[in-house]
Amino acid sequence: MDFDLTEEQRLLKESVDGLLTDAYDFDQRRKFMAEKGGWSKAFWGKLAEQGLLGLPFSEEDGGFGAGGVETMIVMEALGKALVLEPYLATVVLGGGFLRHGGSAGQKAAHIPGIIDGSKTFAFAQLEKNSRYDLYDVATTAKKKGDAYVIDGEKFVVLNGETADMLVVTARTKGSQRDHAGVGVFLVPGNASGVVKKGYPTQDGLHGADITFTGVEVGADAAIGDPENGLALIERVVDEARTAICAEAVGAMDESLKATIEYLKTRKQFGVPIGSFQTLQHRAADMFVALEQARSMSMFATMAGDFDDAKERATAVAAAKVQIGKSGKFIGQQSIQLHGGIGMTQEARIGHYFKRLTMIENTFGDTDYHLRRVTEAGGLV
Repeated sequence: MDFDLTEEQRLLKESVDGLLTDAYDFDQRRKFMAEKGGWSKAFWGKLAEQGLLGLPFSEEDGGFGAGGVETMIVMEALGKALVLEPYLATVVLGGGFLRHGGSAGQKAAHIPGIIDGSKTFAFAQLEKNSRYDLYDVATTAKKKGDAYVIDGEKFVVLNGETADMLVVTARTKGSQRDHAGVGVFLVPGNASGVVKKGYPTQDGLHGADITFTGVEVGADAAIGDPENGLALIERVVDEARTAICAEAVGAMDESLKATIEYLKTRKQFGVPIGSFQTLQHRAADMFVALEQARSMSMFATMAGDFDDAKERATAVAAAKVQIGKSGKFIGQQSIQLHGGIGMTQEARIGHYFKRLTMIENTFGDTDYHLRRVTEAGGLV
């Protein structure tokens, strides 16, 4: 398998890396964190100007028709810079539902706003007792003539506080854990009956708990089949899992670089601590863990083109397992090798570990995905 980037992909990588190097250092990130919603609208505009918000959308919808490799390149760069802006929530998740399940009208109404940066999305899926099961949905969407009335609660909705549009999973029929009867609905973030409680998460991003009370939406708010939306949800979430695997690789890569630089400059007994063989061995183990994670991230990205949905899902689950293991190991070693300073808010190394920890628990932790791989007959 050829893992070399094409000329266009290399140019994309250089472009996004250059933008982040110039405009997104750690001090700037802390300033963005203090803005409303925890991210910078001005920098979001720069991402739009670079065309990064339109990458995965078809040319017919105003995008560039890029694929999974391009998303991997962007997400890895965002991971290196610990970017706060809602690329995952808006482009990967919100855009993913529109690309794979949206009607022509829904695409025309929302995709141009994503591409030009004027509209952000959030995926409201997680519920109080659902854990990582995408079919566990208690929120209801009941028919009222041609409309739907949505009632329920969603938790830890990434970018939910400031999102212009919410993509909401709700049950149209059946009981809470039935696989059938789950639909996906577009709900304006400021719709009557929507109440948000926003808060920062431990990695510096922002989430929100959202209550839906008698929220009425039209029949055109349903994305795809409102009674059989689980396959669509699983496909888009697997793409999001693949994207955060790439983001984690970027964060691990930068963690390793920062740790090696620290080992070269921090002195003890009059010599750099990087000269101690034991610490060199630890750094070597971190490098191996990083390369294992990078390989599995690439594998998951390539799996996006698999025709068999089960085979595709198993590949993504296997990647998530390795990402979780590598992220935990590299994060812990980075903190320990930095010593006490690694635990401070001023040191960026701790922020990488926080983000890696959140990624490990997003859309299924390591144990959850290990079970998925085992049940599918795969080995990790």
